[in-house]
Amino acid sequence: MPRFTPRMVLFDLDGTLVDSVPDLLVSVNAMQRELGNPERAEEDVRNWVGNGVERLVERALTNDLDGTPDPAELDQALPVFKRHYAENNGQHSQVFDGVLQGLEFVKSLGLPMGCVTNKAEAFTLPLLEQTGLRDHFEVVISGDTLPLKKPDPAPLIYSAGWFHVHPSEALMIGDSISDVKAARAAGFSIVCMSYGYNHGKDIRDFDPDAVIDSMTELAGLVGR
Repeated sequence: MPRFTPRMVLFDLDGTLVDSVPDLLVSVNAMQRELGNPERAEEDVRNWVGNGVERLVERALTNDLDGTPDPAELDQALPVFKRHYAENNGQHSQVFDGVLQGLEFVKSLGLPMGCVTNKAEAFTLPLLEQTGLRDHFEVVISGDTLPLKKPDPAPLIYSAGWFHVHPSEALMIGDSISDVKAARAAGFSIVCMSYGYNHGKDIRDFDPDAVIDSMTELAGLVGR
């Protein structure tokens, strides 16, 4: 018997479906050079991803996961980063191994799928198109689609309503504490990828319902 029998499945984007750090690293360091600041290491950028573009820029400016730059500095840097990211978005990102097989498996069950991300729509839709993933999802909720984003449950609850599915019959696939918190608050089941972006912390420590190393493992977890 499958462990999960949802009527819909939502997927996070960065760190779950796609390794977007290469694009973000190029864009962060292009911003830093233009502003006369030191470049940042890939390992640091990887740990900073997951809370939206503005938070990433704040962390890059301060070189600190919890850093808060001067507001004037942030106002100057944010449009610079967005310009560079618009140029690089999808150019270096890679779909994680097993993702296409996992999406095809969920599709074979006849389950509707959506993508819920904290990335702004201006960057979400081009990335999904560039990676060939857009057509898998009936609905895409970006970080600026609604007034609130993950870890608030609003995007998940909205998506469940869009599919006319009760949250207790919905499954979220993510990689971070924000995904776990949003799923728990919304009443979703939550499966996390072991390889994702979670600020350098082991996602198992945050007690998702299951942790998998590849989306090919969904075949042993999800059914009708």
